Amino acid sequence: MKKEVEAGGVIIGNRRKLVLMAGPCVIETESATLKLAGQIKKIAEEIRMPFIFKSSYDKANRTSIKSFRGPGLKKGLKILKKVKDELDVPVLTDIHSPEDAAPAAEVADILQIPAFLSRQTDIIMAAAKTDRPVNVKKGQFMAPHDVKHIIEKVRRGGNNKLLLTERGTFFGYNNLVVDMRSLTIMASFGCPVIFDVTHSIQQPGADGKTSGGQPEFISCLAGAAIAVGIAGLFVEVHHDPGRALSDGTSMLELKSLKKILRHVKKIDEVVKKEI
Repeated sequence: MKKEVEAGGVIIGNRRKLVLMAGPCVIETESATLKLAGQIKKIAEEIRMPFIFKSSYDKANRTSIKSFRGPGLKKGLKILKKVKDELDVPVLTDIHSPEDAAPAAEVADILQIPAFLSRQTDIIMAAAKTDRPVNVKKGQFMAPHDVKHIIEKVRRGGNNKLLLTERGTFFGYNNLVVDMRSLTIMASFGCPVIFDVTHSIQQPGADGKTSGGQPEFISCLAGAAIAVGIAGLFVEVHHDPGRALSDGTSMLELKSLKKILRHVKKIDEVVKKEI
């Protein structure tokens, strides 16, 4: 696997400048998506942090059958392409079936495998065969050393552009905990490591029909992970999380993003000077 991965002109590596992967959990409307992407890009440029926009065209693993899933593959990819072309930023989106890999790869610079699908061989192989960089979120049920099996699957798919993402581990019911050792363990396999801070503060199913969250811990967990020395920070952002159609209880409010990025950038700069 490559120790550094290039995606849409952005170089991602554990010894490189921290990369921001940010955007709303799911595409809600075209106008809202473009507006938010532009605002995050402006903040990232001000902070001087490389930026990759993320959002989902479909959220297939919702708690409730009534939960909003997004605009779907065709319409969602059209919106992501507009973000990519009009704002000149790389885009990342997750796929939920092997059949989605090829069409998504025509637009997305990075294909993401959701944590609940991190052991599903067919979807990982399909994503790998597109030759796009693949970001696999380590399942909440997986030990960090088990990602070696994910690495082997991507390699067998003829791809060496893999990112590994930590997003918390199940800790009893309705709770997650982050073992910072996992970041070092995953990095030891030679892949860039990303920390998904907003999913790490989720409380799965805690609100009955939806997941809860503790966004007040985003800053401290992000700082702790970046102190380990990682490649990127994954954070879901929304103008108004209280009105968000998906994962509103765990997303970061846009107005808080700049302060957190300034905080973590200082930590990243110190860490990268020492390694």
